[in-house]
Amino acid sequence: MDHQALFRQIQGGLIVSCQALEHEPLYTKEGGVMPLMAKAAAQSGAVGIRANTVRDITQIKQAVDLPIIGIIKKEYDGSPMYITVTMAEVDALVACGVDIVAVQGTSALRPDGKTAAQFIRQIKEKYPDQLLMADIATLEEAMACAESGADFVGTTMRGYTPETAGIDDIDFDFIRRLAKECPAKIIAEGHIHLPEQAAKALDCGAFALVVGGAITRPAEITARFTAAIRDRQNGEKTV
Repeated sequence: MDHQALFRQIQGGLIVSCQALEHEPLYTKEGGVMPLMAKAAAQSGAVGIRANTVRDITQIKQAVDLPIIGIIKKEYDGSPMYITVTMAEVDALVACGVDIVAVQGTSALRPDGKTAAQFIRQIKEKYPDQLLMADIATLEEAMACAESGADFVGTTMRGYTPETAGIDDIDFDFIRRLAKECPAKIIAEGHIHLPEQAAKALDCGAFALVVGGAITRPAEITARFTAAIRDRQNGEKTV
């Protein structure tokens, strides 16, 4: 799919994140579960899939004909970075044919000392035609990544970095400011639990949405229900 066709495909639509980490109930060594999640998302109108690991991406590509945002999550000693951190991971994602490579675009340095902006420039030099998404937490990070060549910036990391600790809900004002000031296409991701929130994020200027936990993580969904029930039993007011 060429870039313009991909932009038309995902604009104003829902991209579903289909991921299961090793500690989660839907993870299996053989895989096979995330492609079923992706098929369900596709049948219900999703315009794209976000997926982790070459194995899951390869299986999902065989199950659905939708654009894929690919990541590889891996922890590195001494670094808070964990989303597509090195060029080896980018190489693997490009080789398996993802439409968009997503990398962590936060302000911490990578294990080799590079900033996110330096890493994005390096990727664009090696793969000039590869679409890139930077997962950011602040406006400054978004601007730096966009100016270095990121085609998309996602609000994925807002609330998950030291600079944004305590933000535990979708930040609509942040999305509005990104849409106004950042030259990259804005993907709203993170803390989206309700359809109404998704619609409002688009109204605030997001180019597209990524929703994961509210759709594809049953343990997370169940926890929200059980927490509401506990609050009720404890006499706390719920909304």
